[in-house]
Amino acid sequence: MTTPYVQLARLAKPLLLALSLLLPMAAQADTDPDGFTRPLDSLKFNPGLDQTEFERATLEALEIYDPWERFNRHMYHFNYRLDEWVLLPVVRGYMYVTPRFVRSGVSNFFGNLGDIPNLLNSALQLKGKRSLQTTGRLLVNTTVGVFGLWDPASRIGLPKQSEDFGQTLGFYGVGDGPYLVLPFFGPSNVRDAGGRVFDFAVDSEVNFLNVAEATEDHPEIFLLRSINARYTTNFRYGQLNSPFEYEKVRYVYTRARDLQIAE
Repeated sequence: MTTPYVQLARLAKPLLLALSLLLPMAAQADTDPDGFTRPLDSLKFNPGLDQTEFERATLEALEIYDPWERFNRHMYHFNYRLDEWVLLPVVRGYMYVTPRFVRSGVSNFFGNLGDIPNLLNSALQLKGKRSLQTTGRLLVNTTVGVFGLWDPASRIGLPKQSEDFGQTLGFYGVGDGPYLVLPFFGPSNVRDAGGRVFDFAVDSEVNFLNVAEATEDHPEIFLLRSINARYTTNFRYGQLNSPFEYEKVRYVYTRARDLQIAE
């Protein structure tokens, strides 16, 4: 019987070959000469806006602890360029060479693997209902969903719950620490960056469906998982079309994490 990770490896190899052929063409699409959208060209000011109201509205967004701002801004720019010139062209190529149902199956499979750290962190946060729901998702999607290639659990009322170790640390009162922009991963902070390491270790040690071990012999599985991660992430650099995008992303990320921890 062919194991699921061997099937993934067989799927990944032709996909990655096709992507390597399409990458030069895709890299030229939808990109301005400098890779940016020139937000200042269309920036409009409201001359009737009260200066005090403007300062009050913007001051809160600036109150994010960011002692490494210079480094973070450089890393943000690096991620912007990487996304525009490498990651998004690869994603466009991936979408071009794979039908929607294949992309959906790949996303479901890796999403099913992600429910392992979700379950552990739900249990650590004493969230009984979420732990039961995630356990149900794993059982249903791994069996009825054929190793997670389909997601029947969502259709029967078991929605996906996203929990990570950064949230678990926050649940127990650990502060977020300085804001930090990570290469490739983007907005984070010291607490959440450490949480990523823990979640990665859990994923490797549990070795659900033997995928972590198989990835050592089939690195194309890791590449496919990375491409899928970018494919399923809706955020696009420059989409705010604002010269203050860095500040806005920093603020939204920090407040969103506060809300996730408070759930």
